[in-house]
Amino acid sequence: MSVVPLKDHRLIDGRAVKARILSEVRAYVDHVCVDGNIGRLVSISIGDTPEVAVYARNQARGAAQAGIRFDQQLWGSDVKQEECKTLITQMNDDPDVLGIILQRPVPGHINVRSLQSAIHPLKDVEGMSPASIGNIVYSDVALAPCTAAASVELIKGTGLDLKGLEVVMIGHSEVVGKPAAFLLMAEGATVTVCHHMTRSVAMHSRRADVVVVAVGKPHFLKSDMIKPGAVVIDIGINQLTDAKGQHSIVGDVDTENVLEVAGWITPVPGGVGPVTVSILMRNATVAHQRQKEAGWIK
Repeated sequence: MSVVPLKDHRLIDGRAVKARILSEVRAYVDHVCVDGNIGRLVSISIGDTPEVAVYARNQARGAAQAGIRFDQQLWGSDVKQEECKTLITQMNDDPDVLGIILQRPVPGHINVRSLQSAIHPLKDVEGMSPASIGNIVYSDVALAPCTAAASVELIKGTGLDLKGLEVVMIGHSEVVGKPAAFLLMAEGATVTVCHHMTRSVAMHSRRADVVVVAVGKPHFLKSDMIKPGAVVIDIGINQLTDAKGQHSIVGDVDTENVLEVAGWITPVPGGVGPVTVSILMRNATVAHQRQKEAGWIK
């Protein structure tokens, strides 16, 4: 198997985009902290889950680069729903808490949507509360879901004007697919959303200027499913194990072959993931501005 060159100009460098955004966030924090404290981000993990620990560590690194305090809290897997809501309500009332991050997955007895609803919209730096999702419908995208917003940021990084572009979103999850579609429509794109009941995904994706994929299936998107020069944003993260027991992380796109047709493509890893962390930090600055406007902080 051949290896995709690291310096291939068609690969969109998510780490470079992350560095730019975190630099902008750091400049904001340094300016604000001349007069006062910007507050801290609180990460809530319920139960000890390895993949959640990885997410939280990456976010902690991003926060450190941005100059924002990051408080990682691990709650026991036996914690009750009402206990969680009480603790979140206390954080809503704490002026030192800038934003609240509810890590997923959570134990089966926890209603994650109910807890997301308990997070005040002005502290919802993940953009995942029903109120935040609802705002996107009205094109208020400043506190959007981080992964969805990262995909839009990467499309913009190609230099293409999103107005009028044909975009196909493959996957319609509440976390990524649906919010990404609304964000893209807010930018003026014409969006088609495909899902597991779509009769022919390829029929739609072949006419698209941009294809965004989030289905959780390794190498789902093949080279014959896109038109030449298209932008391909791969949100998938899948772990594969070979015959020797070696693990590798791949996306939802057959990158090596799609690269021969696409004009731009995000690698996995190194594409959407790093940008998602930086969007979370940018959301924190938006939360700070809105809390200030609301009179919560000076």
